[in-house]
Amino acid sequence: MIVFIILVLSVYLGGDVYVFYKGMHALSFLPTPVSIITGILFWLCAAGIFGMFIFRSTPLPSWGGQVLQYIGTGWLVFIFYMAFFLFLSDLCKWIGWPIPHAFGVVTAITFLLLLYGFIHYKSPLKEDVNIAINKYSTLDKPLKVVGISDIHLGYATNKQQLKKYVEKIMDENPDLILIAGDLIDNSVAPVRYQRMQEELSRLSAPLGIYMIPGNHEYISGIDDSIDFLKETPICLLKDSVVTLPNKIQLIGRDDRMNPDRLPLDVLVKRIDPQYPVLLLDHQPYNLEEAVENGIDLQFSGHTHRGQVWPINWITDRLFEVSYGYKKKENMHVYVSSGLSLWGPPFRIGTHSEMVVFHITTTQ
Repeated sequence: MIVFIILVLSVYLGGDVYVFYKGMHALSFLPTPVSIITGILFWLCAAGIFGMFIFRSTPLPSWGGQVLQYIGTGWLVFIFYMAFFLFLSDLCKWIGWPIPHAFGVVTAITFLLLLYGFIHYKSPLKEDVNIAINKYSTLDKPLKVVGISDIHLGYATNKQQLKKYVEKIMDENPDLILIAGDLIDNSVAPVRYQRMQEELSRLSAPLGIYMIPGNHEYISGIDDSIDFLKETPICLLKDSVVTLPNKIQLIGRDDRMNPDRLPLDVLVKRIDPQYPVLLLDHQPYNLEEAVENGIDLQFSGHTHRGQVWPINWITDRLFEVSYGYKKKENMHVYVSSGLSLWGPPFRIGTHSEMVVFHITTTQ
């Protein structure tokens, strides 16, 4: 893990140095004092990612925390695209096709791309998914389930943004709400400072609101996360099983961050296999295990589908299902890209979403 962190930091700082060098060369016409100020601002932004983690549990005004979060994480994406496009411009120059004012052109393209990504992130889609389960239940009409994941409440996804999400969810009049982990981002502290339990308490559904831990509930401190959730109508399923009045059963697995979480084959001993079984498991690994244990629908999150290109190419290869719906033998799987996101406030090549399941049973 330490080697991976060092590698990532080396690549990040290398990209910063490369872009800084190209920028100072392109802006050499500026007066010396302006160049110095520009350089200082550049490296302050580059250091923002470290400040974000240093102050993640510090009480900051909502706007201040959001600015720090956006600069700290947004700079990662800015530097990546700047370095990528500058490298392409250098390649064009090397093969004899120089681009006039290359640094200015690359900067303009990058800003436009990030503006698109920000607007795209702020406009989550609604995905309707029909699920037919060949088991018995007492359903007399399709069960409407709103499934969300990866909201990452904190400074970036603040109380104002949460209010919009709650309104979007409640506009669906769901029978049941499922949260597949990572409700909280990196610390419970900013969630409490902004009293986000007030907005979460506006959520309601006749059959309840159920959630499982994600890896970020552990990053935030699992005990603090549990204590916060007790102030909301959300019921946390942590290696536990619930049977709803309509005979549909929910299995909520603890996250893989807990090495002592119960095996799935232990949890399924608590259910009746003749009735539908819905599994909430934050990280969509080992789908074959769910198939073997008779799960009818697995709902997961975690991947964000990479959030920005080309990371979505990586997640598509890391996971059997990194996003969307798949039927695997008799099991339905849906992996959500997340209602919000972690870190950089951009969706490029991916989108934010809320999933609405319409579940029917054939017996």
